Amino acid sequence: MTKNITAQTLSRLPMYHNYLTSLPDEKKNGNISATAIAEALGLNDVQVRKDLASVSRGGRPKVGYAASELLRDISRFLGFDNHDKVIVAGMGNLGKAMLEFNGFANYGFDVLCGFDCDKELVGREVNGKPVYDIGKMTEYCRKNSIKIGMITVPEASAQTVCSEMAKAGIEYILNFSAVHLTAPKGVTVHNENISLILAMLARCSFGE
Repeated sequence: MTKNITAQTLSRLPMYHNYLTSLPDEKKNGNISATAIAEALGLNDVQVRKDLASVSRGGRPKVGYAASELLRDISRFLGFDNHDKVIVAGMGNLGKAMLEFNGFANYGFDVLCGFDCDKELVGREVNGKPVYDIGKMTEYCRKNSIKIGMITVPEASAQTVCSEMAKAGIEYILNFSAVHLTAPKGVTVHNENISLILAMLARCSFGE
């Protein structure tokens, strides 16, 4: 098993994880082959076999993998057994949804709190998680060693918030604002433009 896998393999591992998680208990407790996974997901079986071999040593010829062990191997490789602390900047509808969603815990993420500049929101709770003044974000992140942040603020404020997160020691930023953000060296920003993704899906569908 190697940690030096390609970005393409890494992008497929969550797909395998979701599929194995969705299996009924009787199948989770049995064996499953790379070919069966490939057929279920519409992928090339040779590629799936290579992907799985890169994160698990449990495969056996003509037997396949113990499904439960393979699921644990993928979870461990992706860090789902970890508990990374996350904060959310921007308490609009999307930001609140991030706090309300409890599924992050299944993937090793603890979304601790939100930040906003709206005095009507500061001091309240969303899903039992506090909302603090955005001005206190840097202090909070440094004190609690936060390394992951989500940005759901309006476009005009996004770059400023991104820069503040970087100063606060955050190393990974998931940006949901519809503007491309830049960050200093050592800080990774993933720009997730939901509108663009919807447009791409619609165009691909129309083109079929």
